[in-house]
Amino acid sequence: MLRHEFQPGRLVAGVFLMLAGVLYAGDAGGLWETPWFALVPVVTGGLCLAGAVGVVAAHRRRGARSAAKPDDPRADLPR
Repeated sequence: MLRHEFQPGRLVAGVFLMLAGVLYAGDAGGLWETPWFALVPVVTGGLCLAGAVGVVAAHRRRGARSAAKPDDPRADLPR
């Protein structure tokens, strides 16, 4: 059983922020050169994509909840 509700927007945001951390760590470790401005599009693009994924996921959840029949005993339970 899941301990909490799956939120794909947070997953996407975490992946992009981890990517930014890996890019900075590689630069700090001397593996490659990362210009300071290169991470701005990575972070902002990731956050925008995470927001869009979160909105789509919330819309799908809300649509599934409104499609439940009113006489269904599980219709009023939070998902």
